[in-house]
Amino acid sequence: MTESRSLRKALAALAVVLFLPISILAQEGVKGRPSVILESKSAKLVVDIGGGSIVRFLLPDQGLNPIVWAEERAGSDPVPMGHFLCLDRWGAPSEAELNNGMPFHGEAPYVNWNVDQQPRTVKGAVEAEMSASLPMAGLDIHRTLRLLDNGPVAIVREVVTNRNKIGRIYNWVQHPTIGPPFLDESVVVDTNAREGFMQDSPLPNPEAASVHWPQALKDGAPVNMRRLVEDPFPRVVSYTIDEEIGWTTAANAGKGLLLGYIWKTDEYPWFNAWRHVDDDNKPLARGLEFGTTGLHQPFAILTAKGRIFGRPLFAHIDTGERVTKSYVMFLLKIPADFAGASGVEYSGNQIKVNERGTERSFTVDARGADWE
Repeated sequence: MTESRSLRKALAALAVVLFLPISILAQEGVKGRPSVILESKSAKLVVDIGGGSIVRFLLPDQGLNPIVWAEERAGSDPVPMGHFLCLDRWGAPSEAELNNGMPFHGEAPYVNWNVDQQPRTVKGAVEAEMSASLPMAGLDIHRTLRLLDNGPVAIVREVVTNRNKIGRIYNWVQHPTIGPPFLDESVVVDTNAREGFMQDSPLPNPEAASVHWPQALKDGAPVNMRRLVEDPFPRVVSYTIDEEIGWTTAANAGKGLLLGYIWKTDEYPWFNAWRHVDDDNKPLARGLEFGTTGLHQPFAILTAKGRIFGRPLFAHIDTGERVTKSYVMFLLKIPADFAGASGVEYSGNQIKVNERGTERSFTVDARGADWE
């Protein structure tokens, strides 16, 4: 009887392994962690299940992944890496919230995500769906990823639902982070961001010493935020965007690759530039962050401040309300003399990147993106 029961358990466990989806078993994620892998004719996109981070985005014939950060600390637990989601906050909790277990940047990158729909081909693209529940925040997140066949373009749609019995304030920030080997001293970051301020400026009015992209200030001296060579200060500078569509690009001309993001500014009105170096003062990370806030503080300070440059510093979601936001990410091969982006245009069928200081432009096939 005991041997029979043990055999049945062993066979049941084997069946679970055998019928796990291929993408869950794949070893192409970080350190072999369970991942969802979307692979089209044009690109590969890998999402870590332990935290929901996008950890790979690359061209099949090049293999260079620009989205790299904090992989060395990945073990078996959920952890933020690469491009992760900050929800329900951006930055630190209050001391009391911290004592109750609320992590930096919220719970989304610290919980396991569910795979609701394995990657499948749908109308010229590969699609997958994921979701997660944030127990302390009382929010649910559902994500649909769509990777096009025609060009290296991914569309990410996320829906947040408030399952609390009351409405609440919250923040929702995308945290793409680029790192080596893509990131080096030659990488240039561009964006259509405008007025900004340094996060290390004193409260309650950090915007008193305002700047305009690509400028920032360190001890009153100008700093060009397009490049990171050896000095990361100021580490975080937040900017507003005046146009309806926001964009940012990171280009390494020597390695022939550009990474870009596009979003709607009525959904994400802030662009936050973060910079970090290693112990040898070499570029280690650059955050190309966009979201609902530009002030890296707990909610008590955000509510007291309210707005900066007329832009809100937090959002509100009513009980039972569902809020949808989306963005586009893309890759582009660039020549060795590429000088950076002066503009990014999305037409529905293509993404056009205009080069700084020249009349050249480069396009990415975006047919089938269905992003409006």
